[in-house]
Amino acid sequence: MPGPAAIRILRAADRAAVPWKNGGGVTREIASRPGGAGTEDFAWRVSLAEVAADGPFSEFPGVDRTLTLAEGAGMDLTVAGRHRRVDERYAPCDFPGDEPTGCRLLDGPVVNFNVMYRRGAVEARTAVIRGELSLAVPPDTALLVVALDGPARIGHPDGSDELGPYDAALLEAPLTPYRVRTAGRTAVVALRTITACD
Repeated sequence: MPGPAAIRILRAADRAAVPWKNGGGVTREIASRPGGAGTEDFAWRVSLAEVAADGPFSEFPGVDRTLTLAEGAGMDLTVAGRHRRVDERYAPCDFPGDEPTGCRLLDGPVVNFNVMYRRGAVEARTAVIRGELSLAVPPDTALLVVALDGPARIGHPDGSDELGPYDAALLEAPLTPYRVRTAGRTAVVALRTITACD
């Protein structure tokens, strides 16, 4: 059964691999706003990045990012000259997207769940859950639910939708009740547009 108009199911099988901005890897975009925005003008962008070799990350001026290791042993990052080890799966790590960042793989390729958002325009929070969680979408906010490890189910007033590995659900209707159930790990990203009165 398809979800209501307030929920969009985004299947992993429909995503194309696109080279990084600096050509050092590939990414598969899950969702972004505004629709059709490129790497220079998105307000927010969520993707899965495949890192197969050591090297620099792309720089994104005015952008903050949250990186979550989804597959692989991890990375040793150097962010603006400071070392940061990322070797715990499903633990979100925040860092600026406009600081020079180098990556050394610890033991082979990795896949990162990557949230990028324009500083001062969007506020983003990423959590990785397991079990069951009730969700409501606040005003000016989109919720993106992504199954990282195992399937997840999104319940809503019109029924439910099943998410396979790396499938996503984009929830954008304010105050509509949703329920997420997962036996594995699922990312929930809240992306709030900052308004002039904030």
